[in-house]
Amino acid sequence: MKNRISVFLIGAALAMAANGVALAQDKTIKIGVLTDNSGLYSDLGGAGSTLAAQMAIEDSGMAGKGWKIDLISADHQNKPDIGATIARQWIDVEKVDIFMDVLNSGVALAVNNLVKEKNSIMINTGAASSDLTNAQCSPNTIHWVYDTYMLANSTGQALVKAGGDTWFFLTADYAFGAALERDTTAVVVKSGGKVIGGVKHPLNSSDFSSFLLQAQASKAKIIGMANAGGDTTNTIKQASEFGIVAGGQKLAGLLLFITDVHSLGLKVAQGLNFTETFYWDLNDGTRAFSKRFSERMKNKAEPSMVQAGVYSGLIHYFKALEAMGGNPHDGAKVVAKMKELPTDDPLFGKGSIRVDGRKIHPAYLFEVKKPEESKGPWDYYKLVGTTPGDQAFRPLSESACPLVKK
Repeated sequence: MKNRISVFLIGAALAMAANGVALAQDKTIKIGVLTDNSGLYSDLGGAGSTLAAQMAIEDSGMAGKGWKIDLISADHQNKPDIGATIARQWIDVEKVDIFMDVLNSGVALAVNNLVKEKNSIMINTGAASSDLTNAQCSPNTIHWVYDTYMLANSTGQALVKAGGDTWFFLTADYAFGAALERDTTAVVVKSGGKVIGGVKHPLNSSDFSSFLLQAQASKAKIIGMANAGGDTTNTIKQASEFGIVAGGQKLAGLLLFITDVHSLGLKVAQGLNFTETFYWDLNDGTRAFSKRFSERMKNKAEPSMVQAGVYSGLIHYFKALEAMGGNPHDGAKVVAKMKELPTDDPLFGKGSIRVDGRKIHPAYLFEVKKPEESKGPWDYYKLVGTTPGDQAFRPLSESACPLVKK
């Protein structure tokens, strides 16, 4: 009997050791790009985000190091319930390890909870709500590109200092718009300004006339557009038709992308101020990546900061996996390694990831060029100012994230 027990224990130990080796050498991962492939945000994410993920996989050289990487994508249609259903299917059936992009704050907040529950990973490059690294922070989520606090802190503060001390908000009626209006209001008031009104509009609106008439009647110096994508471009186009800017009021593009400026054209967009963390023509690194991206998009577009963030986030994710040597399926452990390593890539430069999941890098205040200032296709921005990363985002001392030790 003793011999049988000994043999059993030895066999069990060998099996456990073999299983441990197998886990350590597990180099199979699946990446899911959950984005807007057909709606108002598809130009700034969509197929371009999936391409950016593919480029990161290729550039990482992981395949040559024994890693097997699968990439899938899906359209959440800007609906949190659809996004959460896809995410659950991906985790439970498709065995997706990491979610990328996740445009739309409502979708991102829903997926954030699921990723934490299932111990997967989300590198959010598309949604803006600063709640993802504040009250809703998670050990499984990293917020990579921008957020509503940063947008408000940069654009909002600059406009108040320039004399725009009365504001009226035109806000998309969902989680993103609410967060952007909230964060910008705080900055405006702190900077000595005043919010004198606001109106909410449905997501993906086509007619902004009634909302713009209210904004015009308010006589506010600044009309803050707490919306994005197609909603922002429609707002600006219709505001031009109403002669709002010509009448002395200024539009504040609280979240504007290069794809929006391209859609508007310089004649309409000229003079707009807004904040981004990536621009294709910032430096040699951004230009080299953007040239390759544009060629693979058949020269239809330069990358948005969302798409650049997908590439940058995955490059750092791969570095963390290499440092760990395998076993990529413990999401919280992988994210902890990502926070431990400094970030450095050609698109966002050197940076870091804080304990609350906030990726730290500079924010750039841009102004759209006049048509005569542009030297060629997609030459749309001039740099007005730079906010260092440690000043651009919410200080940890103000964070409500439970991961932050007070």
